[in-house]
Amino acid sequence: MKFFRLLFAVGALALGVSHAAEVTVAVAANFTAPMQKIAEALERDTGHKAVLAFGATGKFYAQIKNGAPFHVLMSADNVTSGRLEKEGFAVPGTRFIYASGRLVLWSAQPGLVDDKGEVLRSSKAGHIALADPKLAPYGTAAIETLTRLGLLQRLQPRFVQGENIAQAYQFAATGNAPLGFVALSQVMVGGRISKGSAWVVPASLHAPILQDAVLLAPGKDNPAALALMGYLRGEKARAIIRSYGYEI
Repeated sequence: MKFFRLLFAVGALALGVSHAAEVTVAVAANFTAPMQKIAEALERDTGHKAVLAFGATGKFYAQIKNGAPFHVLMSADNVTSGRLEKEGFAVPGTRFIYASGRLVLWSAQPGLVDDKGEVLRSSKAGHIALADPKLAPYGTAAIETLTRLGLLQRLQPRFVQGENIAQAYQFAATGNAPLGFVALSQVMVGGRISKGSAWVVPASLHAPILQDAVLLAPGKDNPAALALMGYLRGEKARAIIRSYGYEI
């Protein structure tokens, strides 16, 4: 708790900083749109600049262990940050859940996906895009969902696998796969599905997608990294996060 009180203090002081700093952030691909908005708000409010890299959580884990100089990791799960902390790559006591994500079965075609996901059992299913479950928690959630539905073996030959959730979305958005398991945040704007058709997968069909932020060792003395960690817990950031369909 002392650390987070420090973050809020740093965040408050940052409003008056004369020398803005820069924080390099590894961000899970599902969080691309909200993080871009949060970075803009952070710079407006504090002067600190967030340099963002988007990708698969598993790949970031490997990069961080190999010396990638990220200051903050915003993962798509709540396991990777704990591993990094135990292995000495993250600052102890700094990780927290910044969002709880939702998985959605989505098609760029209006009317293709029904509100119960029954399209998965029909001949209309065709190819299905999803993120690599070995690297991306949303891919893992998709596999868990199909397993619970008893459809994994039947549909597995139709998978089009992306390295991360952003690539899975591109496969579905371009029609290379008629269906895709993607993050709700990728297809929601202003609280509504922006285009196409979708089934929001019930949370009971897969393990919760709890997403952690953690301060990495290179960021422990970086004022911009400390400011970002505090900002993510503030109401401005939380409002942005909720607007993309995440729960907090």
